[in-house]
Amino acid sequence: MSQHSSTVNCLACRHFYITYEPAHPYGCRSLSFKSREMPSRVVYASSGMECQSFSKKETKLTTAG
Repeated sequence: MSQHSSTVNCLACRHFYITYEPAHPYGCRSLSFKSREMPSRVVYASSGMECQSFSKKETKLTTAG
């Protein structure tokens, strides 16, 4: 797969998950697939476009105390 500069970071996406399968450790719930590489890289290599399913995770703010 080709190298590219991506603005999509799967680790920050709500659809990304770890599968715990050694052959396919990364997954995308939105696009329903598992891969050896980060899903955004597979999407870019397959379509030539950045992932259109990216949705930033909501962060939970916690207060110390």
